[in-house]
Amino acid sequence: MNLADLCIRRPVFATMLVMSLVVLGLFTYRRLGLDLFPNIDFPIVTISTTLRGASVEEIETTVTKPIEEAVNTIDGIDELNSVSKEGVSFVIVQFKLEKNGDLGAQTVRDKVSTVISQLPVGTDPPLIDRFDVNATPIMRIGVSGKGNFREITEIAKKRIKEELETVSGVGQVLVMGGRERAVNVFVDPARLEAYGLSIAQVRTALQQQNLEAPGGRVERAGGEWVVRTMGRVEDVRDFGDVVIAERAGRPVRVHDVGYAEDGVVEPRSLTRINDRSAVLLVIRKQSGTNTVDVVDRVLAKLNDLRPTLPPDIQYEVARDQARFIRLSIAEVKQHLVLGAILVAITVLLFMHDWRSTVIASIAIPASVISTFTAMYYFGFTLNNVTMLALVLSVGIVIDDAVVVLENIYRHVEEKGLEPMRAASEGTREIALAVMATTLSLVIIFLPIAFMGGRVGRFFQSFGITTAVAILVSLLISFTLTPTLSSRFLRIKAKGHGSKQSFLFSRIDRAYGTLLRASLRRRWIVVLIALGVLASTVPLFKLVGKEFLATDDQSEFEVIVQTPGGATLEQSSQLLAEIEGKIRGLRGVTDIITTIGDTQGRVRPGEGDVTLGSLYVRLVDLKGRDYTQFDVMADARRLLAAYPDVRGSVQSVNVFAGQGQRLSDVEFNLRGPDVDGLKRYSDQILARIQAVPGVKSAITILVNGDLDLWGELNIPPNVTAQIYVRGDIDFHDSAINTGPA
Repeated sequence: MNLADLCIRRPVFATMLVMSLVVLGLFTYRRLGLDLFPNIDFPIVTISTTLRGASVEEIETTVTKPIEEAVNTIDGIDELNSVSKEGVSFVIVQFKLEKNGDLGAQTVRDKVSTVISQLPVGTDPPLIDRFDVNATPIMRIGVSGKGNFREITEIAKKRIKEELETVSGVGQVLVMGGRERAVNVFVDPARLEAYGLSIAQVRTALQQQNLEAPGGRVERAGGEWVVRTMGRVEDVRDFGDVVIAERAGRPVRVHDVGYAEDGVVEPRSLTRINDRSAVLLVIRKQSGTNTVDVVDRVLAKLNDLRPTLPPDIQYEVARDQARFIRLSIAEVKQHLVLGAILVAITVLLFMHDWRSTVIASIAIPASVISTFTAMYYFGFTLNNVTMLALVLSVGIVIDDAVVVLENIYRHVEEKGLEPMRAASEGTREIALAVMATTLSLVIIFLPIAFMGGRVGRFFQSFGITTAVAILVSLLISFTLTPTLSSRFLRIKAKGHGSKQSFLFSRIDRAYGTLLRASLRRRWIVVLIALGVLASTVPLFKLVGKEFLATDDQSEFEVIVQTPGGATLEQSSQLLAEIEGKIRGLRGVTDIITTIGDTQGRVRPGEGDVTLGSLYVRLVDLKGRDYTQFDVMADARRLLAAYPDVRGSVQSVNVFAGQGQRLSDVEFNLRGPDVDGLKRYSDQILARIQAVPGVKSAITILVNGDLDLWGELNIPPNVTAQIYVRGDIDFHDSAINTGPA
């Protein structure tokens, strides 16, 4: 109470104490990042290795397995997964959440370096990348034009991409769907055979006779000269003169067995924006930066670049993550302000005094703004989770000030004390109770910051932000609230106090009646309380559960896997047909089609041409009377007409970027026979598609004998398939299945 009495006697001290926190909060607010979700560190490391031209079996045995065996010895691994594709190997190392992500990535690099020498000749060095939530794409820009597509790609890379990489906050700009320049050498197999040559000899000759090498230094009287061996072929036509070998005393050149062409890298990917071929620039921000600020700076840079580009080159922002963040945060801010206003109105209705309302309501902005300093110190951003904490705090931070103010007002109103004396005695009288209730709230919210698992990582900022706001409100209730009360409260005439107001008097009488009845029937009150407590268990089971709420962001994705062996042209035609049907759905404004490279991480000429994605943009939520999920359901019905296509309609995966599947449950089939696994997975998929409304299956694959001692209950409306390689013995048991 010494602090409260000191603030009452020294109002300037109390004002400056609180204002210092508010001023710090205002300055740090400008430095806080603005994002959709908190900055979370998931210790996941990916290892990408390329061996051009290698088959899936060769990639698995010579690249994936050696890397897996080396990495598997690292301590703290939770899951180790790998994907082997034609020419590419992906190994995903997921550490336990307690593991430091930077340390885990460095350990993976050390282990992979020990097996590089064991990889086949021609294997590119493995690319080791640590998963970063905040490094996901925030913006996609489509570049198109009427000229040669290779020239459009060069303009997008040299005139736009390189300029955008200089923007503050931009971490990386990836190019998708472009056509890189390449000198292609076409060889006639019949001529090669006639000369007794192989394609490997042609490739070796081109590599050895088209290079530049350092030649050392030459010292002269005037100084030192650096010597370089200039062996590059300057003209495409000169590639035909490259000597491959000698036959019968004469050189065999490239033009003897084929010809060279100034072309592009073999197309293995493409992008379309609203039926127009385009080069897609994918922008990733630096970790911890403000998404909205980075997007604004990129847009400003694009406006500066517009006059420098050829008139036939067009660019358009295909996707902008800042748009939804702005709308989301603006909505939360609106609720924050509206909540503060409603709380102040409620206090006014009960206190029946505008001076008391102003004194109590000051605690809301002062507590919320002061909390920004702690958020900046802990490295938090303004996102849906921290803003949720601030909105929740609005109704809590005013409690301490209202309790202290009401007790002071009671001393003024009932005892007729002077406001300064009433502030001292009223605060002293209620201080212990206020501190107890406030600390009990802190004990409720602060442990959330120490929760384990992925949920704990998300809600760490929620717990700390709420606890800090509550503690600041406690400080204000013991400093600024009694100070203002001692200076601004006025003694009202008899019969005009807060207890004589119409609303308070009615509630007071009703509460008194209810309280007396409860005290007369205590056991009934206890039984009702126990019943309410027990009802939480069945109610909890009835409430839907998910990790994150699915918002209507006016956008979704369609992931498509075309039949194996399909070419880029065949996949393009199939996706164009699907794209045309989706364009006819209600509310669709833009569609971005990507084939081969759905995340911007595949090198030119190495994409999976059977994998494609369609990003679908809808009109804003205010411009339609139906939800995004209604349109997604319509898109699923369209995909049902393509039985040979594996399609998935999903919300945009903000954590992995466009083009990656986002599924609630995944089933993995394991076994030694790849053909058998494929056959089983096809059967499972066919059964799932045949059951209305079912998107999952129960599959039991047993490599050996199966002894079934108990009952195996298959839930209704769920497809179950049991594959047994061996004998099955039921032991008088049964397999109970639903009507489906």
